[in-house]
Amino acid sequence: MTESPILLHDLSAVDFDTPGKRHYQLGFHLDSAWGYSLVPLTVVRGAAGDAPGVAVNGGTHGNEYEGQVAVKRLCADLDPAAMSGLVVLIPQLSESACRAGTRLSPLDNVNMNRAFPGNAKGTISYRIANFLKTQVFPRVKVVIDIHSGGREAVFPLCTSFHRLPDAAQFAEIAKAARLFDTPFLFVYSRQMSSGLLTDEAEDDGKIAIGGEFGSGELVSPEGVQHAYEGSLNVMREYGLLPGPVRPSTRKQRLIQAPDLDDYRPCPRDGIWEALAVPGEEVAQGQLLGRLHDFSDHTAPALEIRAHRAGVLIARYAAAVCPKGLTLFVIGEETEFPA
Repeated sequence: MTESPILLHDLSAVDFDTPGKRHYQLGFHLDSAWGYSLVPLTVVRGAAGDAPGVAVNGGTHGNEYEGQVAVKRLCADLDPAAMSGLVVLIPQLSESACRAGTRLSPLDNVNMNRAFPGNAKGTISYRIANFLKTQVFPRVKVVIDIHSGGREAVFPLCTSFHRLPDAAQFAEIAKAARLFDTPFLFVYSRQMSSGLLTDEAEDDGKIAIGGEFGSGELVSPEGVQHAYEGSLNVMREYGLLPGPVRPSTRKQRLIQAPDLDDYRPCPRDGIWEALAVPGEEVAQGQLLGRLHDFSDHTAPALEIRAHRAGVLIARYAAAVCPKGLTLFVIGEETEFPA
């Protein structure tokens, strides 16, 4: 029988050290009234010895569900008696956004993946980020943050990370990211935004892996399986779980898009008729889709064409696309680091 989660108001009271499995609800107080956002957290401390720690998060955005489901499964399935080291699992990091099914927290209108390094005196998203930064990151070597495209983007199944000045750290991240057996690995630009969870983990020297495991505010069974099995594979790689690492079953491609010019914004409001499939090779000038303006239904659609040849690694998902949001991203294939 599964024990009910322990409600904690004192966040420093999480027991990361005693062998066993403990489920918590962390009470982050609300700013609007008496009450709490109850963030779920499971600590699994292996009884078989020591190993580098691993943290796995889902629900950084509330309308991305594959990570929430995969991490919940890990909370149930990991057996401390068969493990070494520490695993920290948070299936719904932005718990309020997850309950609302939204990208941003409705409590402070903050994107959790722009809230790092956090602020112990800030609004609720910044306080949750501060907990991760100060209480979880120092205890682990590997940080896994499971995403999907939500309603905004469609990606091919991929893990993702940044190119880093530390070549050894970058190579180790790329090696760990391959353990999820996704057909694509995506090296994306840190210049697109600030305050990302993986940015902060990378800067702390962690092996930080993101990924896009679905889209459309659905639950992709394939995405859940890759997120779940990939996390277990990382734990095998770092000695937390016994047994050999499961090798990849497919050819994997490393796609990079370091130039901000490859992240093309929507030029005007419109109805987006997408014609190209993420993951496919596109030629320069290829028609990727059309933007329709119905203020004059006789006006021709605006044709959107590829600015360069490469791999379409992402495109906007929804039909209604506001001006300025990223409409598509084209990257180029590159070699895996040695």
